[in-house]
Amino acid sequence: MQQPFQHPDIIAYSQLLAASFTQLTGQHLLPAGPDFAQRLYEAPFVLISHGMQPDPVFCYANLAAQQLWQMDWAAFTAMPSRLSAEPMLQAERDQLLATAHRQGYVENFAGIRIAKNGQRFKIMDNVLWNVMDEAGVQHGQACIIRRWLAC
Repeated sequence: MQQPFQHPDIIAYSQLLAASFTQLTGQHLLPAGPDFAQRLYEAPFVLISHGMQPDPVFCYANLAAQQLWQMDWAAFTAMPSRLSAEPMLQAERDQLLATAHRQGYVENFAGIRIAKNGQRFKIMDNVLWNVMDEAGVQHGQACIIRRWLAC
């Protein structure tokens, strides 16, 4: 069975995630090099991204994200991203997404999210950014989560 990071579309999207992150923040997700998509997929930080649908659906979730939310790739990438937060916290999340959309990115925010089994966790030391290609077309938004704690 092919791993997600081996699919040509995911390899290209991994590069788009990294390039847009660097362009907006001046930081790097990981050093460039061989097997970048695999290294990003297996990175020790959480990396998630959703598309541009009216009710955006996750299109990327690395292994750390899958473990944190307790879902495999297929389940994660079929889930509307709003469901990553409890209903009472979705308005706060939506406001954060709107701010990132206007500014390009938002960093150093925290929030409470919920795993598939109902376990709540706090995300910290995050960067949320617009995933843009070289032509300036937005493909979604992504978030790197460097720290999290069970609630």
